[in-house]
Amino acid sequence: MWLVFRYNKKELNLLNNEFKNKIDDSIKFYIPKIKIKRFLKNKLCYTETEILEDYAFCYHESFSCTSKRRIIKNLKGLKHLISNCENSQFEIEKFISFCKKNSSEDGFIKQNFFDFSEIKKGVFLSGPFTNMFFNVIKNQKNKLKILVGEFTTTISKNSNFLYRQL
Repeated sequence: MWLVFRYNKKELNLLNNEFKNKIDDSIKFYIPKIKIKRFLKNKLCYTETEILEDYAFCYHESFSCTSKRRIIKNLKGLKHLISNCENSQFEIEKFISFCKKNSSEDGFIKQNFFDFSEIKKGVFLSGPFTNMFFNVIKNQKNKLKILVGEFTTTISKNSNFLYRQL
């Protein structure tokens, strides 16, 4: 059974060890991440960002037992355990498989995960236009014609540039 929980980012390794000590070594974690390219002082830097902030998924067969979930609630590094996850197992599995399907070889989420069919405005998260806002002029099947400041350009929806909708 999958569990959803909030964790303290500084204590993720401690939480991982606590899970393995209290439950089992066969426990599986999933935290969907994106890799963002940015230019800092004329150097290309990569930063990793979790798309769900401080939420994560954890899987083990024994989580269906309520006594195991009571043990987990008091682990160091755990902020909050989301209740009633047993009712949403199908949706959780569907989301995780969608994330994995839209991940690159190194495990990071690609831009096609963020399918914005009705996008009107957005902001770039990576690439040469990082932190710049854009307006969509034309939304085609595989590309967007956008206006960035005074410049009109076209970007592919499958490009390496990450952007999000406003």
